[in-house]
Amino acid sequence: MAEELMVDVMIFGATGYTGKYVIRELLKFADSSPSGGPRRVGIAGRNKAKLSSSLKWALEGKTPGTPVSIFEANVDDLSSIASMCKKTRLLLNCVGPFRKYGEPVVAACVEAGVDYLDITGEPEFMERMEAKYDEEARKKGSLVVSACGYDSIPAEFGAIFNSRQFQPPALPQSCDSYLVLGTRAGRMHGNIGTWESAVLGVAHEKELQSLRKSRPRRLRPEIPGAVEKKTGLCHYEENSGTWAAKLPSADAILVRRTIATKMQHPEGLPTSEEEENPEFLSTKKQKWDEIKPVHFGVYFATKQFSGMIGYFLLGIVLFIMAQFKFGRFLLLKYPEIFSFGVFLKQGPTEEEVKNSYFQQWFVGKGFSDSSKPITKTTKPDMKVVTRMSGPEIGYITTPICLVQCALLVLDQRSKLPKGGVLTPGPAFAATDLIERLDQNGLKFDVVSTNRI
Repeated sequence: MAEELMVDVMIFGATGYTGKYVIRELLKFADSSPSGGPRRVGIAGRNKAKLSSSLKWALEGKTPGTPVSIFEANVDDLSSIASMCKKTRLLLNCVGPFRKYGEPVVAACVEAGVDYLDITGEPEFMERMEAKYDEEARKKGSLVVSACGYDSIPAEFGAIFNSRQFQPPALPQSCDSYLVLGTRAGRMHGNIGTWESAVLGVAHEKELQSLRKSRPRRLRPEIPGAVEKKTGLCHYEENSGTWAAKLPSADAILVRRTIATKMQHPEGLPTSEEEENPEFLSTKKQKWDEIKPVHFGVYFATKQFSGMIGYFLLGIVLFIMAQFKFGRFLLLKYPEIFSFGVFLKQGPTEEEVKNSYFQQWFVGKGFSDSSKPITKTTKPDMKVVTRMSGPEIGYITTPICLVQCALLVLDQRSKLPKGGVLTPGPAFAATDLIERLDQNGLKFDVVSTNRI
């Protein structure tokens, strides 16, 4: 692989809705690396002319400090995918839906021993990749990490940040996440790729359940104390002042997988740094211990109760129609109609993207003194509210998350697990990812800490 290596990082799917924003975000950091030299960047896709157009858009008339290499690669041509992977140290995959197009790219990266990050939020794809490629990825030293965009960096590291506030002898027990989307003008729209992923995810839910039944059951922590159960389809969340309902996203699944990995490897996953620098082991263990077992819930929240009505109607239409082939055809043929205008084939305008933002509230509950006996009926007596806020989630926040993860892989590879198919939490737990995100537009705040 070393003889053919041409770039440090390759963006695959650079002509897509999200891909061109990833180019723009990555190029902010391309001119210098810790070694002092520029980072070699490549972009790849099916059409060189479209790739050149995306690069021109991302540069906004500027000239990059280092040339950006352009490569042709197509998921229907496995030789082109293999060739692409052999030319880079790290591949950033932006080609979805991932259940349709993702596996050949993962397979090629693992075979070549190349590190891989993507932006999917598709649970079935992620768990299938873990089942098929984790063992080989560990052998080859290929680090494969999905969900490095809005799904699910804010959820994973927002939960870690919330748990961090429970300083010993305090102990967190639960953490609920509330997503609030907003816009300063007009209305925000999603693109057809995100809509197609949602449709296919609902349609193939049974495949995910079958996959899970075929695998060994993950470790589940015994979390002490009595857990508050929310009743009804929605509830009022006083901290954010919103009405909230369960959000069927990948976030809760990813957090549970991360906790299971922590239980399986209580001392942390092996890294090269601890072998070369034994002092790093204590730092890694301290960071690793910030992943604490909690009951984690994910909710979509709106300021107006009427927003809940639209949310439920969209969910009902999606769930019913996605069960049938003709229903899926209609959903994908006419997204504007069946998503009530939320998703459009042409995606959002740049002005819509600039005007959109999000807040994600994390309400953690736990015990102020874990040295005292905690039984199954003991109620939490401590509440910590934290908040993560930032720009539009799909085209601005996702590239920020992906690029900061990529920079960690490029610049601090020895501090990361040697290889394997992992969730973001275990992959980046021993790093300063939270601080990096905070410095690049995604703010972490402690709202309140109270006894209850």
